[in-house]
Amino acid sequence: MSINTVTLSGNLTRDIEIRRTQAGKVIASFGIAVNDRKKNGQTGEWEDVPNFFDITGFGERWLKVREYVSKGSRVTIQGRLRWSQWEKDGQKRSKVEVVADEIDFTTGGQKNRPAKQDDGYDDGHDDGGYAIDASTSVYDSDIPF
Repeated sequence: MSINTVTLSGNLTRDIEIRRTQAGKVIASFGIAVNDRKKNGQTGEWEDVPNFFDITGFGERWLKVREYVSKGSRVTIQGRLRWSQWEKDGQKRSKVEVVADEIDFTTGGQKNRPAKQDDGYDDGHDDGGYAIDASTSVYDSDIPF
């Protein structure tokens, strides 16, 4: 059995870009920066070191997500890793990206934020977060743990 799952929490490095396939399906692309802590060998001080990840999402829900987040917004992404390869100008290229299955909007950097009681995406927690996934929420009350 293989397990391919990833959870990242960080800030959007750019606004969500939307494109459509020839069949009209939505593909969302954006980046996220996630900090690591690393001790500086010269000063002995701890420093934040950013890691940058490309994120891809599929489906109409990303049109709605784009209304609530923008560059700098703090989010948590749950998804899976996907490796792609292609050839461009005679050069073989490859990359690993995260395919987002779920996104949780955390505090800060949100745009066009509606009132919680009317937005349809209330996660049931009083933490100011908004969540959208394939069903409607990151949180699933049917999970027994």
